[in-house]
Amino acid sequence: MPTADTNPAAILVATDNVTDAALIKRQLEEEFTKVVLSTDADAAAKDFERYRPDVLVLAFDNLEKAERYYLGLYRLCPTVQQHIHRTVILCNKEEVKRVYELCKKNYFDDYVLFWPMTYDMSRLAMAIHHALRELATLKDDGPSVAEFAAQARRLVELEGLLEQRLAEGSQHLAGAGRAMAQAEQDIGAALDGFSRRLIDGALPNAVTVNDADALQQEIGRLKREEVANLFSTAAAAALPAKNWADGLDAAYAPQRESTRALAAMAERVKPTVLVADDDEFQRKIVARILAAANYHVLLAASGFETLSLLRKTRPDLILMDVMMPDLNGIETTRRLKAVPQFVGIPVIMITGNSEKSVVAGCLKAGAVGFLVKPVERDTLLAKVAQALRGAH
Repeated sequence: MPTADTNPAAILVATDNVTDAALIKRQLEEEFTKVVLSTDADAAAKDFERYRPDVLVLAFDNLEKAERYYLGLYRLCPTVQQHIHRTVILCNKEEVKRVYELCKKNYFDDYVLFWPMTYDMSRLAMAIHHALRELATLKDDGPSVAEFAAQARRLVELEGLLEQRLAEGSQHLAGAGRAMAQAEQDIGAALDGFSRRLIDGALPNAVTVNDADALQQEIGRLKREEVANLFSTAAAAALPAKNWADGLDAAYAPQRESTRALAAMAERVKPTVLVADDDEFQRKIVARILAAANYHVLLAASGFETLSLLRKTRPDLILMDVMMPDLNGIETTRRLKAVPQFVGIPVIMITGNSEKSVVAGCLKAGAVGFLVKPVERDTLLAKVAQALRGAH
């Protein structure tokens, strides 16, 4: 019976053996209030949709059955990718090594040696507690280091843009000052010219000049007192803007140093690229190129393995082969793009077939671009850099 300290998390036990199912359910109900069973293979997807477990326990008596069950879920139940959960697989001593290798590759999250029955009956419950703690940490997790690094790099771009705009602003202010000084000179020259024309009688029908000296004195006064004062007032009005622009560089200096320090730290953060390809040789070539260009590389050999990896890590970019076993690249991309937390991950498709229908299918699934095999180094790096810039 459940105790006062039982955990309310949902645990789904999947097996084809009703006796094992009943035994495991009794054992887990001592610590967990919601333990449900899925023993009908035809209802596997329906059961997962209904219960949306935090932890899925695969309690099949051999590894092949467990793999077939979970792969079937990925094919038939989109909720498997959308709902964050952890998997614990029960195994026998003959298969423990293979199960360990699969967990290490992130096919499953943890395993428990269950057959033959051991005296450590609480080991399964402990594995589930560990899985739930990991889930809690994942759900509470904030922005990734890579996301912070991407924003820091954009701050550096902003600094360059700010300096450019300040320089342009200073040039505009200086140009405006020169234009006002020139305008003052031109107006003075125009007034002098007008005065001479009047004195020379060039406008006899408009005005008669009786005292040329008095006219010249009045024109001089206009230039000194009226025109010069107006331009002095305009120049004084523009002076605060000039002083602001001149002083901004000094005022911004401490923040600029912080921005540059952030940029230096961001450069030490390697963007993570997941390479999904069933061709081991192709995976190694692409991984070697990316690693040499300072990228952190994750590898997956199938669509299933790709989706399994995404349950535990969030790469900055995915390079996805179109033709893969179990789930092809287009279907894998379509499924991961249906999950809100994965929508922002750019996917570049890698294909040996550049027909329009294939390219259109890739783009429709949500890919941001594609590469044609054999992959050429410079093209690969350029596409990756472009996709990462567009993602942040």
